[in-house]
Amino acid sequence: MNPWNLLLDLLGGLLDFFYQIIPNQGIAIILLTLAISLVLFPLTLKQTRSMKAMQEIQPEVKRLQKDLKGDKEELNKQLMELYQERGVNPAAGCLPLIVQMPIWFGLFSVLRSIKVVDGSDEAYSEYIGGGTEAINTTFLGMDLTLSPSSVVPDAIRSGDILTALPYVLLIILIVAAGFYQQIQTTRSTKKPEGEQSQTAQSMQNAMKIMPFFFGFISWTLTAGLGIYFATSNLFRIGQQALILRMDAGRDDDDKGKPALPADTPPEDDETGRNGPSQHASKKKNRRRRK
Repeated sequence: MNPWNLLLDLLGGLLDFFYQIIPNQGIAIILLTLAISLVLFPLTLKQTRSMKAMQEIQPEVKRLQKDLKGDKEELNKQLMELYQERGVNPAAGCLPLIVQMPIWFGLFSVLRSIKVVDGSDEAYSEYIGGGTEAINTTFLGMDLTLSPSSVVPDAIRSGDILTALPYVLLIILIVAAGFYQQIQTTRSTKKPEGEQSQTAQSMQNAMKIMPFFFGFISWTLTAGLGIYFATSNLFRIGQQALILRMDAGRDDDDKGKPALPADTPPEDDETGRNGPSQHASKKKNRRRRK
């Protein structure tokens, strides 16, 4: 069977399952998003730790760039060894986004299958209720089958601000939550002095664009997909807060452990103290006098 159709059937089946629990499309999308986010938690864990580690090694990266300024090949080799030693993957920050891309397109196709019958307010989908059950597509004052771009301009022109407001707030929430995710991972790490590595800088620039990208596609696509993005961003903020707290506790435990001495002199057999005892020293001196 076509993998794409399998993905659509899986997403549609899950959406139908959650809709049967609470018959509201918005709630069903939120529950579906939470389920997907939990499944992808290992990737979120890897992403958060890798981004934090990338910031922490910037002083070492800067030192290598200074020492190997004229040898680009050796610089790249040393950087790769540093990344491997510290368990840093420069591309890990984008990994969850790449994995979720098929889910976004699949969910969009499932939501697009919801059709409103002409001359009525009833909507049906081949994935929900077997195509025979009318779907409640209204959530927080929004029709989730419509895009903000198709609602907001007309509502503003007609002076109906209340109709446009939920869609506008949804876009603002998506963009703001996206930016907060970046602040969340950077504020816990002391920024190194000087310039960052080109890889880290490029990654940060790409991540800064992502909130605007999601805001744009949420503006042009159905509000149901915007609910997915907003829920995913907010839940990931909670996940990152948990991960950073776990890692901070682990670092504190490591700092609290006493450091082991590199070389410990053997204990004296008679006194148990390190090094030769006073009694042993006197015996040695007497032998020398003889």
